[in-house]
Amino acid sequence: MSLRFSAIAVHFFTATGAVFAMLAMLEAVQRDWPMMFVWLVVAFIVDGIDGPLARHYHVKKNAPEFDGVLLDLIIDYLTYVFIPAFALFSSGLMDGWSGWAMIIILTFASALYFADTRMKTKDNSFSGFPGCWNMVVIVLFAIEPGWQICLGLVTVLAIAMFLPVKFIHPVRTARWRAVSLPMIFAWTFFAGWAAWVGFHPESWAIWGLVVTSIYLTGAGAAQQLLYGPEG
Repeated sequence: MSLRFSAIAVHFFTATGAVFAMLAMLEAVQRDWPMMFVWLVVAFIVDGIDGPLARHYHVKKNAPEFDGVLLDLIIDYLTYVFIPAFALFSSGLMDGWSGWAMIIILTFASALYFADTRMKTKDNSFSGFPGCWNMVVIVLFAIEPGWQICLGLVTVLAIAMFLPVKFIHPVRTARWRAVSLPMIFAWTFFAGWAAWVGFHPESWAIWGLVVTSIYLTGAGAAQQLLYGPEG
């Protein structure tokens, strides 16, 4: 198999995320939230695999006619931002004025962040919250807090997008990778299982989802505190 063929295949693999986004949106329109999140988790898995494949097969060199970064950002906005925002708005967790405030804050701030050329740090972490609203919203569906908590969390994280606070990339951030990689694998498993069982409140997956989410959210800030801004 030639390197060019492999590189093009990676682009095609990345593009399947758009298909899974559509499947998730169709479930969201039907208000089948568990299946919506199942498809979002599948898209999340694709997003986690395509990056290492793209670097391995040097897609910028071997298939330059497709912009893999742009393709990834388009799909990420759908699966990380647009569909989760719709779900949070339409599910009843946030309705009335709080839902409108959430959906405006979330989509507007994320659009700016996704176009921000300063989003990556020297150690391949993210500068500011990286707009992973799919990960946030699935936790909110799992624990079902009040609208006040939902709105407060969305507002804080939207502001954090533009603050010099580091958030790790579980695959590319070298520091603590031995912990971060198992954590993201565990988060993906817990998220998929929690969605599959319809977010049953007694499911052990809920606790696993919460614990892994806390680590993935706070690890970057902890590194800054322990090792300094470049830590």
